Amino acid sequence: MSPRRSDSRERMILSAAALLREYGASATSVDRVLAHSGAPRGSVYHHFPGGRAQLIDEAVALAGDFIAGLIDAAMQADDPVEAVDAFFVLWRDRLVESGFRAGCPIVAVAVETNDDAPQLARSAAAVFARWQEALAGLFLRHGLTEERSRRLGAFVIAAVEGAVIMCRAEQSTAPIEAAAAEIHDLLLHALRNRPEAGPRPGA
Repeated sequence: MSPRRSDSRERMILSAAALLREYGASATSVDRVLAHSGAPRGSVYHHFPGGRAQLIDEAVALAGDFIAGLIDAAMQADDPVEAVDAFFVLWRDRLVESGFRAGCPIVAVAVETNDDAPQLARSAAAVFARWQEALAGLFLRHGLTEERSRRLGAFVIAAVEGAVIMCRAEQSTAPIEAAAAEIHDLLLHALRNRPEAGPRPGA
């Protein structure tokens, strides 16, 4: 049985996301996506009339949804510190499993100049904002102020993304482990001193 036409579209988006993680946005060409996905050449502009820019934009959205789902799953933990610890472990494991080749596809788009497709930067910004909001919501539910929750949400994402870049450069998990340890201590302190709470049990 031949694959459904929609399968080609799905394969191309998944391949684009994978290529973004490893090679960056400028190296994620239509030809490379076709070679990686095995999709027929004639399907590109049928499924993506906006061409390469639309394909990358949809890959960014897919990757953003995937990580958001992982964040949401981590957020089910009763302890917000445990949830954030798990988020760092997730990224550390992805780095190790890929031999430090796979980074964040959202960063890959955000750090490059896309004058011909400015919507890509906007899409990356929207994904980062979504992740930050998820973390901020977690901290808010555990008694931190809205302002502190938003700052910490932004800081956690910035720390993770920066650490991932450093780990790839150094071929080591040391940067992300250091960032995780500092964020862990920071969150313990913030929660211990949240406005309406006394010391946490065992703290």
